[in-house]
Amino acid sequence: MFTLLKRKSPVLATVAIPPPRQGWTAPETAASLLATPRREKLLEHIWQRTSLSRAQFGKLYRTPLERYAELVQLLPASESHHHAYPGGMLDHGLEIVAYALKLRQSRLLPAGTTPEEQAEQSEAWTTATAYAALLHDIGKLAVDLHVELEDGSVWHPWQGPMRQSYRFRYRKDREYRLHGAATGLIHHQILDRGILDWLSGFGQVWPPLLYVLAGQYEHAGALGELVVQADRASVAQELGGDPARAMAAPKHALQRKLLDGLRYLLKEELKLNQPQASDGWLTDDDLWLVSKTVSDKLRAHLLSQGFEGIPANNTAVFTVLQDHGILHATPEGKAIWKATVTSDGGWTHTFTLLKLSPALIWESAERPPAFTGSVTIVAGEEDVAGGSTTPQIPSPMPEDGSTPAPSAMLAHSPTEPIPAMPQPDGAIDELLGLIGLPDDDPVPGDDMEQAEKPEASRAGEPVPVFQDSESEAPTAATIPAASGMQTPSGEHFVAWLRSGIDSHKIVINDAKARVHTVADTVLLVSPGLFQRYVMEHPQVGTLAKQEQIRDLDWVQKRFEKLQLHRRQPSGLNIWTCEVTGPRKARRLHGYLLKDPRILFDDVPPNNPYLAVL
Repeated sequence: MFTLLKRKSPVLATVAIPPPRQGWTAPETAASLLATPRREKLLEHIWQRTSLSRAQFGKLYRTPLERYAELVQLLPASESHHHAYPGGMLDHGLEIVAYALKLRQSRLLPAGTTPEEQAEQSEAWTTATAYAALLHDIGKLAVDLHVELEDGSVWHPWQGPMRQSYRFRYRKDREYRLHGAATGLIHHQILDRGILDWLSGFGQVWPPLLYVLAGQYEHAGALGELVVQADRASVAQELGGDPARAMAAPKHALQRKLLDGLRYLLKEELKLNQPQASDGWLTDDDLWLVSKTVSDKLRAHLLSQGFEGIPANNTAVFTVLQDHGILHATPEGKAIWKATVTSDGGWTHTFTLLKLSPALIWESAERPPAFTGSVTIVAGEEDVAGGSTTPQIPSPMPEDGSTPAPSAMLAHSPTEPIPAMPQPDGAIDELLGLIGLPDDDPVPGDDMEQAEKPEASRAGEPVPVFQDSESEAPTAATIPAASGMQTPSGEHFVAWLRSGIDSHKIVINDAKARVHTVADTVLLVSPGLFQRYVMEHPQVGTLAKQEQIRDLDWVQKRFEKLQLHRRQPSGLNIWTCEVTGPRKARRLHGYLLKDPRILFDDVPPNNPYLAVL
């Protein structure tokens, strides 16, 4: 290793690049690409996860990262999924390296060897983890993207960094998982001979690294697991609803989620063209959907699929649907129409409706029969909702290769910078499990104290703190599966929570997480976790109205009746935890479980950044 570190790193060539024409993006240097505050902070986190000096870090990490930046430039990581914005691939690469190194710290590698052997190989495993994470998507440059240089030639990543202005488009014929196998075409652009010579000398590190670089994660053992987990965490964070980043992403990224959700609901759940109990009506020209029903079910479906940051109220959902061109606006520019539905049997009723184009939902051959009655707009009574205009994000290169208008190209100029990297204050502190939780987690107040009163009044006597209650707290085996229950209840909440954790739709100990392990048990953050359950299960609102209480209170009371949580000596249910990070301290509030095995077969380690007060 020291021989490797003594070698002089090649100086990256600096080539004068003329300003780009309109519709083209000029390549930038690694220094320029990595100079944003957010990326600099990510680099700092990566260094802190190693045990190297600055000089050693520069050789093993900084130089490959700079090569990576120069190669990927401002290309996105995907067309319409995660990090689908200019510079998304660079952001995703840095994020997954930082996250993988964080996960690496909790693993003793190679497993089953002596501590002496693990110490001897430690830096090689850490470095291999970083390289495997960084390169996991690099093959997309070779097989997913068509990149054209300003002189008319096609750029391929094995040619090295771009030295001319460029534009790109996604290939229509691309094969989804081929990019994993294409990594071998490109990795030599990032990892030089000296690095490969050094790593090849570690017999237990080298094979799993080669498997990862070939896209064969199933054979890569612990190294493959680290990359997959880190990738999942980076993707989940980016899809978690950061508003600033969502505005920088192409409009069709969110549009696809919404359309896929609507298509699913119309196929599996919503009833069309019924004479009375119907969720919508399809006429010859339009699709009319009952506004509240569809909004509630769409939110619930997207949340059940693991998407965070879904709007919490119907008006916000209507606005998003309208802004993305999914809804037809009223003449006043609003999302909601008021119309009277009349069946051919004479039944009639007036609804508030959403108006969509049927072509967005069905192919012509799949379209259901039209409603035999009529839908008549009530003139001048359209409701008020939405009506804002979404900022236009420049589009990539057109499919036919022609030169579009300047506003339609992914251009970069001093007067119109690419919205590549939103930099909200403290955004990076929300990464890497440093518990960058939103500042809107409420502190105990009137609402929380009111929620405590039923249990506190029954307490009667002090409750031992943090006592082991194996005989009282049911294990996971006693909680029925969520799939076996349909009606919301306390048991259904717990089953839903365990299912979400097992499927990774509900993340733990991470950015924006609402479940954390602390003090050898589990903290369920309140009200955030319970609000998510309510949003995924709109029928809670009906049950809560019958008892004349809030939706949130209804769920929390049902959970409290299970007596799975610990109470404070005062009888209160809610505990306070302090969150410590590099920038500031915050507080979380929630329920502590008596037995973490209710949710976990193998309980994860305690989150080191949380402490119960």
